[in-house]
Amino acid sequence: MQIGIVGLPFSGKSTLFQTITKTHLDPSVLTKAEAHHAIVKVPDARLEKCSELFSPRSTVHATIEFVDVVGLKKGESGSTQFTTNFLSNVKTNDALVQVIRLFENHTVPHPDGTLDAARDIASFETEFILSDMTIIEMRIERIKKQLQKIQDENVKKELPVLEKCRKILETEKPLREVDFTKEEAHILKTYQLLSIKPILIALNFDESQLTVADTVKHVAGKKEGKNTKVVSFFGKIEMEMSELPDDEARVFMNEYGIKESALDTLIREAYALLGLQSFFTVGEDECRAWTIKKGMTAQEAAGVIHSDFVNKFIRAEVVHYNDFIASGGSFAKAKEVGHWRLEGKEYIVNDGDIMEIRHS
Repeated sequence: MQIGIVGLPFSGKSTLFQTITKTHLDPSVLTKAEAHHAIVKVPDARLEKCSELFSPRSTVHATIEFVDVVGLKKGESGSTQFTTNFLSNVKTNDALVQVIRLFENHTVPHPDGTLDAARDIASFETEFILSDMTIIEMRIERIKKQLQKIQDENVKKELPVLEKCRKILETEKPLREVDFTKEEAHILKTYQLLSIKPILIALNFDESQLTVADTVKHVAGKKEGKNTKVVSFFGKIEMEMSELPDDEARVFMNEYGIKESALDTLIREAYALLGLQSFFTVGEDECRAWTIKKGMTAQEAAGVIHSDFVNKFIRAEVVHYNDFIASGGSFAKAKEVGHWRLEGKEYIVNDGDIMEIRHS
């Protein structure tokens, strides 16, 4: 899973990227055109507990790739330009984090002069919608010309989906707010449309603004919806905490009343937006967390472990993490009390299931 971090210049997006990835970029590279990538482990106390119980040779966390997306420029008029390079970099992301600046810094003023969350959010939304409109209109025109020459059934199915999208975009509504069927979503996936991507709006405050609930609630009331969520963080404080040992960072968080780190918040909300969850395989060789879509069957989940397991799947032996821990971390006890089950290929995997796949 790849999550792109976007934002206007001086919004704190690179600070957020460095904080959650614990990387430290030279200031001279932040203005260059290349995107910055980093892989981070998904924190999971359940996996850590399993590792503690089994003392495996390796513990493998689920991972997320974060990308600090660059490419925005100042135009001649002073306003921000959304370059082709920027839009191309965003297309490959599964979800986006849009950083909105809500802190004052007179030495580095906001590029548009004032702090205005609604304006900054709208600037990205407008560009994404216009980009999608251009792609969809060009494709519709191409399909119509193609159908005059040959009646391709697959192309004929594509046309009404694209026309549906065009009508939605003409109302200035992003595609992420629309419930598409599975078939429609499959057709649209090939276009890497921007306004269809789930988005976390991350409001960036400073240490003088620790009481921010009203502001977050106001922005959320206007912008939250299907596949859109609003969160807050304190960029400067979080950056300082990322450089401290874990125990010192917790003290730091308590002093400022911060309940959850920016990394934990972003991963939790990203999983929810993308409909993701984790299951585990455990043992003396390896304890590992696997990321899957909610609603996946045991057979589909087995395919995430190894593609061969899909066709060779026999059954899954399953116990939920909570039941396993309640049984004293013992498979034998879990079986004795009836928590360890045999499930077939149609079993819907739950978040926190511990599974052992039987295959031919």
